[in-house]
Amino acid sequence: QVQLVESGGGLVQAGVSLRLSCAASGRTFSSYAMGWFRQAPGKEREFVGTISGSGGSTSYADSVKGRFTISRDNAKKTVYLQMNSLKPEDTAVYYCAQAWGFYAFMKEVEYAYWGQGTQVTVSS
Repeated sequence: QVQLVESGGGLVQAGVSLRLSCAASGRTFSSYAMGWFRQAPGKEREFVGTISGSGGSTSYADSVKGRFTISRDNAKKTVYLQMNSLKPEDTAVYYCAQAWGFYAFMKEVEYAYWGQGTQVTVSS
């Protein structure tokens, strides 16, 4: 059974950095892409970024490109989301997800398993 546990969220001021972690258990971690999504209050969940199983390929939403970086440590079965220059509009619950395959992109249906989420609040 796959379990994904996010950590690292919190309340921060605009402009600072924060790193989220997502620890996985269950399937062979390196065989599957991992993604980050977020859901702001009153809004639908949206794609943030994704990383391939090997870590060699990443893709990001335009809203975070250049500020956020996804990485993974397959030995530790953990994926990270480094968030720099945070803005109030980045406030959301952040979810990590494990894809059905080695590559994945922005559609939720491409992801098989989801974590419970971690709250990130950015004050102005």
